[in-house]
Amino acid sequence: MLNKKSTNNQKVTYEKAGVSIENADKLIERIKPMAKKTCDSNVIGSIGGFGAMYDISKLKYKHPVLISGTDGVGTKLKLAIKLKKLDWIGIDLVAMCVNDIISQGAKPLFFLDYYATGKLNAEKCFDVIKGIANGCKQSRMSLIGGETAEMPKLYKSGDFDIAGFCVGIAEKQKLLPKKNISKKDCIIGIKSSGLHSNGYSLVNHMLDKKKIRLNDKIGSQTLGSLLIKPTKIYTEILNINSFNKIKAIAHITGGGLTENIPRILPNNINGLIDFKKINMPKVFSHIQDRGNIDNQEMLKVLNCGIGMTLVANKNDAQSIINDLKKLKLNSSIIGNIVDGKGKSRIDYINI
Repeated sequence: MLNKKSTNNQKVTYEKAGVSIENADKLIERIKPMAKKTCDSNVIGSIGGFGAMYDISKLKYKHPVLISGTDGVGTKLKLAIKLKKLDWIGIDLVAMCVNDIISQGAKPLFFLDYYATGKLNAEKCFDVIKGIANGCKQSRMSLIGGETAEMPKLYKSGDFDIAGFCVGIAEKQKLLPKKNISKKDCIIGIKSSGLHSNGYSLVNHMLDKKKIRLNDKIGSQTLGSLLIKPTKIYTEILNINSFNKIKAIAHITGGGLTENIPRILPNNINGLIDFKKINMPKVFSHIQDRGNIDNQEMLKVLNCGIGMTLVANKNDAQSIINDLKKLKLNSSIIGNIVDGKGKSRIDYINI
């Protein structure tokens, strides 16, 4: 039984505690039409239910495997807030999750987002989710749900964070990486759109120390405009005619080329990359020069202009590169697979 007695006349409400259910409900109503535009015929129901539903029974897979991925955008979010590019950071969120599952050969199916803040700013949240919907369209997948959490005692005023979760599907016998990687293979590097969403703790540190400035000129563009460019989404790789010739895909995310390529290589197999063939874009060279950063550190922290790498037989490489070019994905051979001992690693020449 509720106790109706009170020590004072002031009523305690959720809104006085810093949480407005009404504002959150209004935001959801604004989001629904935008999310609906991303949904395909396999989505059951609409945003607002206790769980999001996706029917895979109509998909023509003999032995389907569901592959999931979750990620955030790290401290790039700080830069996005400063430059007021919150819709772009929404694209980043989708890209970081989708590029991970593509690396295992998965076709993206659906996406959910999580937005946490101290005090809900509906316009900021809407901009982020608008970008997420854009990223989902680019990925050809459905935005089927999410969560907006208002936690005034946990986040400082104006602070928020975002995370995403995606699910894809692949035939079991077509999962990547394949087991037949050998020294007959090479490493193909696909160009990135910029820093993507990794290494921004380093970037923000350099900004704080005034080693770099957002208005630094790099060619005809400012450093700020280059740093905030959204992460490239590589879903189209799955559709190239020569996809079956690809033995492995590595998303060059946190850890750079040095840490991510070994994740797809078996033991006793190493990668050998020619540093000169990477051709680092000017934005990376600017950061490296101003920070006096050595090549090894660059390759371990940043993607250095390579967003994804593929492993394929040397005889198949050119047909894959040609197919990628048709999709406006610039790529080239940057290294080879070589014999190793024990745990796989990446070595460099001309560094």
